Amino acid sequence: MNIYADNAATTSVSRTALEAMMPCFKEMYGNPSSLYGLGQKAKEIVEAAREDVAAVIHAAPREITFTSGGSEADNQAIRSAAAAGKKEGKMHIISTAFEHHAVLHTLNKLEQEGYDITLLDVHEDGLVRPEELEEAICQDTALVTIMYANNEIGTIQPIRKLGEICRKHGVTFHTDAVQAVGHVPIDVEKDNIDMLSASAHKFHGPKGTGFLYVRKGVRLYNLIEGGAQERGKRAGTENVAGIAGMAAALKEAARDMEVNRDRLIRQRDLLIRELGKIPHSAINGDPVNRLPGNVNFCFEGIEGESLLLLLDDRGIQASSGSACTSGSLDPSHVLLAIGRVHDVAHGSLRLSLGENITEEETWYIVRSVKEVVEYLRSFSPIWRDLMAGKGEFILP
Repeated sequence: MNIYADNAATTSVSRTALEAMMPCFKEMYGNPSSLYGLGQKAKEIVEAAREDVAAVIHAAPREITFTSGGSEADNQAIRSAAAAGKKEGKMHIISTAFEHHAVLHTLNKLEQEGYDITLLDVHEDGLVRPEELEEAICQDTALVTIMYANNEIGTIQPIRKLGEICRKHGVTFHTDAVQAVGHVPIDVEKDNIDMLSASAHKFHGPKGTGFLYVRKGVRLYNLIEGGAQERGKRAGTENVAGIAGMAAALKEAARDMEVNRDRLIRQRDLLIRELGKIPHSAINGDPVNRLPGNVNFCFEGIEGESLLLLLDDRGIQASSGSACTSGSLDPSHVLLAIGRVHDVAHGSLRLSLGENITEEETWYIVRSVKEVVEYLRSFSPIWRDLMAGKGEFILP
């Protein structure tokens, strides 16, 4: 059996997306900036995709800027709001301690440039408290950037309320929605979102393509200079095939969202219930207010890397956290942010399910995880000491 359960890292490109992309490689390969027919046909594809993407999140087409992915979109959004704030003498930015590194590293750079950064607590359940955001906003606050759904533990933030607070105080609100777009309903107007980042490869589109939503009236500064593409705000010849594939994948994801969500929630909840029966284990983040396909557990007395390798031997591809930090020996900053201690955070497992996972496959994952955890604990000196009473368990 082969089960891919790392969809938070990336997804397979759907047949629908591939079919939309192929003509852009073979027949419609012109440069969208060219005036002759072939170029104008490519431009039509780009603009049709812009309309399709905008419709899914209830935006206007002119509010969509195509990018190379979520990281670029995050950088441009944050840098733009920071520059706009600086012009008004506002150099305070609010975020959270468990954002994606595309956000956190950008904020670190801005801090070195003199900006004041506040990182809100996300608590044990992985959720921001709206009242704590409101308390943190001051007259110098230029931007609030809080992710829609966490990429590791899957918790979904109270975005609409957070956006409402920002709108009330006249503060620009950006959300990294890379894990949410295509998986949960998003309405940028009702959610009070000023800027939103997304990446195609998280919803069965191609890698290297994403978009940034920027509400009309919010100033967007250039991150890449060189040409007049994307209304002069993102230089570089458009990735026509990638853009076409992204729009097709997103339309399909939106169309099938309700059915897929119900199926994923059933399998997710089965995993949470059954893995929770393993002694001295714990679900990370709120068990209900999370992405439909996300399951993240810590198991005391084992190393996550060994767990992943043994699961891979059984045909299960999973992760212990963000793919962007998979080479790091440090425990997940997300798990540390919700209060997990280092020893426990090292024994984490993230399962991010795909839409086609069956109940049989889900039960296979349950059996495999239980057997591998038991096997790893059987020769763990840490586990032996805990069982002998030479230390105290951290997880119940």
